[in-house]
Amino acid sequence: MRNSYGPVNMATVSLKNVKKIYDNKVTAVHDFNLEIADKEFIVLVGPSGCGKSTTLRMIAGLEEISDGDLIIGDKRMNDVEPKDRDIAMVFQSYALYPHMTVYENMAFALKLRKFPKDEIDRRVREAAEILDITQYLDRKPKALSGGQRQRVAIGRAIVREPKVFLMDEPLSNLDAKLRNQMRAEIIKLRQRIDTTFVYVTHDQTEAMTLGDRIVIMKDGFIQQIGTPQEVFNSPANLFVAGFIGSPQMNFFDGKLVKEGSGYSISVHGAKMQLDADVQKKLADKGLDSMDVTIGIRPEHVHFAPEGGEHTISAQVDVSEMMGSEIYLHVSSNGKDIVLRVPTTELPAEHRGGIPYGTQIRFTFPSELIHLFDPSTERNLLV
Repeated sequence: MRNSYGPVNMATVSLKNVKKIYDNKVTAVHDFNLEIADKEFIVLVGPSGCGKSTTLRMIAGLEEISDGDLIIGDKRMNDVEPKDRDIAMVFQSYALYPHMTVYENMAFALKLRKFPKDEIDRRVREAAEILDITQYLDRKPKALSGGQRQRVAIGRAIVREPKVFLMDEPLSNLDAKLRNQMRAEIIKLRQRIDTTFVYVTHDQTEAMTLGDRIVIMKDGFIQQIGTPQEVFNSPANLFVAGFIGSPQMNFFDGKLVKEGSGYSISVHGAKMQLDADVQKKLADKGLDSMDVTIGIRPEHVHFAPEGGEHTISAQVDVSEMMGSEIYLHVSSNGKDIVLRVPTTELPAEHRGGIPYGTQIRFTFPSELIHLFDPSTERNLLV
């Protein structure tokens, strides 16, 4: 049975040409356009200073919108007070009242709004049950761990039954193990309370695991919007390609060579014929021979047992043992390249790592490469 949480009214969020320009004429967010569907989980992701938290704060009403429109449901919200927007925000710093118990912290906003006592009690206990913090309701925040405090902060937002949940880096204060745990909790929570989420993080793993769609930002501009699968498989540009995926994508300077109606690439002395689908995309764009930036993910680089025109030679610099796989940093033509190799693919003597200076050869399947225009940085295959 579905939990009683989650508003029955539609909670679509629409940002149209939204900008944030500060008094010193610095533009933090440029022309931001996004349509968020009812009950969608959207993640804004990007490096520090890219404008993601500023965008979230504009939705919350904590930052003024310099230009453009914010519409929640079917109402323009630009000039509506934060308390009247029917949203709830969870911050990175839990912002709990230290002198109040967990129960009082969670009930506080409802008391201010003069909710009946029994309604407050029902909501607090239901939220505590969802978050597995019922046993802490009489404790003060200082007696709780970081993960428990974060649950209380989320619980305080849940009891308000908002149209839209806003979360600003809520897991960044937690250690790695707790972060993984809380990420799973947020996925479960989302299934139970069934409302619209806008979540901000700089952690691409969080973005990939939580978002229905991801909005990747850089320097105040949207770089790409898509499902986790879309941005991983078809990054719009070099920035997205390097930002999504861990370890990050390898990039090579190479040449796209057109011979008759076919295409191949030449990179670090190797020549590789391109996959038929890739060739068709290039032909449809009418591309000629040109310099290209070639991208290949570390998990798609393979050892080559013997040399050939399609292999690249390299020297091992560093082996990072990750348990079931090794991250192998090698240098080829002065460039650092990372291979992500399952230990099962290695000879027994190398399963703990490959010694510095070992010479290897590698290649990659041409259907898994990405090609970018070095001048515009756009993906030539999308």
